[in-house]
Amino acid sequence: MFRKRLLTLSAKHSFFLFGARGVGKSALLEAVFPVKQNLYINLLDPLEEARFALNPNELVELVSAMSDAEQYVIIDEVQKVPRLLDVVHLLIESKKSPKRFILTGSSARKLKRGGANLLAGRAFVYQLYPFSFVELGQDFQLQAALSWGLLPGLFRLQQDEEKRQFLQAYAQTYLKEEVWAEQWVRKLDPFRKFLEVAAQSNGKVVNYANISRDVGVDDKTIKQYFTILEDTLLGFMLEPFHHSFRKRLRAAAKFYFIDVGIVRALSRMLSVQPLPATSYYGDLFEQFIIVECIKLAHYFKSEYRFSWLLTDSGLEVDLIVERPGATTLFIEIKSSTAVQAQDVATLQKLAGEFGACEALCFSCDPRIKQIGAVTVYPWQQGVTSYFMP
Repeated sequence: MFRKRLLTLSAKHSFFLFGARGVGKSALLEAVFPVKQNLYINLLDPLEEARFALNPNELVELVSAMSDAEQYVIIDEVQKVPRLLDVVHLLIESKKSPKRFILTGSSARKLKRGGANLLAGRAFVYQLYPFSFVELGQDFQLQAALSWGLLPGLFRLQQDEEKRQFLQAYAQTYLKEEVWAEQWVRKLDPFRKFLEVAAQSNGKVVNYANISRDVGVDDKTIKQYFTILEDTLLGFMLEPFHHSFRKRLRAAAKFYFIDVGIVRALSRMLSVQPLPATSYYGDLFEQFIIVECIKLAHYFKSEYRFSWLLTDSGLEVDLIVERPGATTLFIEIKSSTAVQAQDVATLQKLAGEFGACEALCFSCDPRIKQIGAVTVYPWQQGVTSYFMP
């Protein structure tokens, strides 16, 4: 059963739809632009990939033969044959074809590295993420989300063992098809080890030297590995906050994977149940909330800028959100069901020093509270209030 997604795609303009493998790109397109009613090219099919790699201009012939009823040209995993984008550009620019082009990809790496034609603004760009709790509605359960994540494929499965095998297979598929098959790394074993170490340090300050030592490759290679994760849309760097009191701030980034289930699979922790009131549960909850905020902002508040804050004295704020034309948000994330004044003391101090900002705490506390200058929200209410229309 298809679940309605929050991302709204243009029906009147060509566009790219990017997203990590398995986030539901094909299902979304099938629901909005039925494949059988349009020209569909699946470059995950090795025969199709070879065919268009050999002769990308065949696309012109196929488009010319389309009927009036066929409005869209859908090319799945377009990064497999970047030269096709030159042909798409030609068709759009020449105005010989009234058709609109829908181009999907699970990696922008090959396009970026190869200097591929990204259509120079002639196509919108969207990014799709795993399900949001908003999309799941009444079917959402926090414990299940922190245990298995929100990849759409999981919701076809009933048993925990099936979900465990699904996530393990997802990790292996990523290694084989996104990394090894595309020859992003020369040796797979160090990268496999890197994935485990990176997942274990998810949401922590990135220390290239420590990771380099654990993996057995140099710092430069570790930086390249993180770039692969970003380019294949499996994760993102949360950069440090910069402000006028920047001399007191540490310039260190954190790395987050886009889904809790992926982290647990890569770190080999699927057999460990996240239990409330444990530090492990708190870490997963923090990641979950940060990713939810970023998902919704990408869908609805695209100009928001996200970062985090750490001072020389070790004071930290989990999430800083700079909003054009509005006050900056300082957000602390707590999995506690009963937030107390001491839980938000650091937030109060740093927000007070910053000046014009709004101090918030997203938590599992079931009621809204006002603790000094900090407003404590039940996390669902807080996230939807600040990151949805």
